Amino acid sequence: MSDYRETQNLIHPDKTNILMATIVVILIVIVTLQLWIMYGALNSSEDSNQVFVWAAFGASLLLFIAGLWLLKYLPDTKAKEVKDPDNPYV
Repeated sequence: MSDYRETQNLIHPDKTNILMATIVVILIVIVTLQLWIMYGALNSSEDSNQVFVWAAFGASLLLFIAGLWLLKYLPDTKAKEVKDPDNPYV
């Protein structure tokens, strides 16, 4: 049975670029949401509203885990093939 990583490494470079760009945009959105949650939590902590602060911590932790999970779907870099100087057919 084939693995997702093996299939991903065999796809066309244009599709790899689209996949990578999509994942990067999603990660930027996740970081932006985390900053927005942090801003709200800091404003709420001044009013001693601890319930919102803990809810914001939980949501931010969930977004962090989602970001880490998305990182595994980034494509591998292509290794440059080294030509063998002793082999004239390569």
